[in-house]
Amino acid sequence: MIDGAKALAAGVNAVFDHPVIQRCQLHKIRNVQAKLSKTMATTVARKMRAAYHDPDPLAAEATLEALARSLDKAHPGAAGSLREGLTETLTVSRLGVPPTLARTLRSTNAIESMIGICRDHSSNVKRWRDGHMALRWCAAGMGEAAKQFRRVNGHLHLPALRQALTDHAAGTVTPTDQNEEEAA
Repeated sequence: MIDGAKALAAGVNAVFDHPVIQRCQLHKIRNVQAKLSKTMATTVARKMRAAYHDPDPLAAEATLEALARSLDKAHPGAAGSLREGLTETLTVSRLGVPPTLARTLRSTNAIESMIGICRDHSSNVKRWRDGHMALRWCAAGMGEAAKQFRRVNGHLHLPALRQALTDHAAGTVTPTDQNEEEAA
């Protein structure tokens, strides 16, 4: 689960072999809205939300692509913003995550809340000595944030998510002994 930062996506792709990335749908809607007039932004946001709640990921993608095509002529920036990373905004839907858990996984709100608490916790530090001090304060801030954590909505569906990710990885990752047989 990431926002639209290109550096963050590049970092995830550099560290993990075959990451399954879900882009924040709320950030996507806000980014598209920022490129439109207020009245147009409201209409487009409503259409995007409806598409994101469609249980069929192919239909949702088709709806969003049609919306981008309708924006192409008058608002090319908004259309480009909508198309950028479009398939990654539908990952949760593609995996078949149940709606109660999907609601939590569609946005980066939980992550941003923890970051905000960490930032507030360390806001009075005026003189940072070194990187270790920053790490200690970050850990202390996460400890404070943990006191406010609540159970994830749809937490009972986490085993289904794990299975969906396992199935996805099995379909995209070639077993190592197959690679050795092909090389021989």
